[in-house]
Amino acid sequence: MTDSSIPRLTSLSHGGGCGCKIAPDVLADLMRNALPAGPFPDLLVGTQSSDDAAVYRLNEQQALIATTDFFMPIVDDPHDFGRIAATNALSDVYAMGGRPIMALALVGMPLKSLPHDTIAAVLAGGASVCQQAGIPIAGGHSIDSVEPIYGLAVMGLAHPDEIKRNDQAQAGDVLILSKPLGVGILSAALKKDLLDAAGYQAMIGSTTQLNTPGTRLARMAAVHALTDVTGFGLLGHTLEMCRGSGLRAELDYAALPWLSPAAELARGGVQTGASGRNWRACQADIALAASLPPEAQALLTDPQTSGGLLVACAADAADEVLALLRAEGFGQAARIGRLAAGTPRIQVS
Repeated sequence: MTDSSIPRLTSLSHGGGCGCKIAPDVLADLMRNALPAGPFPDLLVGTQSSDDAAVYRLNEQQALIATTDFFMPIVDDPHDFGRIAATNALSDVYAMGGRPIMALALVGMPLKSLPHDTIAAVLAGGASVCQQAGIPIAGGHSIDSVEPIYGLAVMGLAHPDEIKRNDQAQAGDVLILSKPLGVGILSAALKKDLLDAAGYQAMIGSTTQLNTPGTRLARMAAVHALTDVTGFGLLGHTLEMCRGSGLRAELDYAALPWLSPAAELARGGVQTGASGRNWRACQADIALAASLPPEAQALLTDPQTSGGLLVACAADAADEVLALLRAEGFGQAARIGRLAAGTPRIQVS
């Protein structure tokens, strides 16, 4: 039986999951006035292309991948919250083509509002995912905060020649998405008590599935670019790839995979506030076909927490990429579009 005196985790935060991210246009404006990185020849990936992690070359055989990710609760179960946050943080290393080696926990909790057992369950959830990934949580930092926050700083390794950036896609590449979309809509429905048990399990299953195929995809020369789809939604992260690579994208709406019942909920008006924020940030470079359903805009900009990998690969390698993903348990992996020469923008039809 649930103790009614313990507040729902989601009630303690103004947002949840990757929907908490600062809007991409606002973030770009904030970063515009940051100090330049300076001459660091071994810094292979920095802030220039809005990539998933920083990469620093240690020697001819090893590059260090470093990233951090944390957010407020997307679900009320503390163990599930910890699992989702840890899976999401580890994803950035996989999205660069690396393998994680160690993590540090980032913890901010309202100690006067939450029982210690609840906080311990969040930490245990994160630790269980790191154990699954085969890495230790070797330390971290904690504070007493107004809203509950949990995440990880993660370090990983890769060969410098096997780093997969988000800005190296090529004209003619096929776009493949490894996980279904709709996490933000399901989480919004959960807050409104509109999500049934099957929908909840679908959301947990997706958000706690490690993006481990990224390490194997990095070894494929035909895979040109890689990123993960998180808080800026499918349109936002695809547009980052387009802008970085100097290409335009054509997305096939009918081919997009969805978590059940995300599309039905969206048709009923359920969406997150972050989807509107994401649309405002990218709409100038998006063309939606008139034939798309009314809920398409909300679905395409829905913020994904611990979302899937977006792969840009040569067309003749698409079947191999899909086979790899499906063999590793990504049963809804799908070919969703293509990249072509032209002004960076996205056409969805």
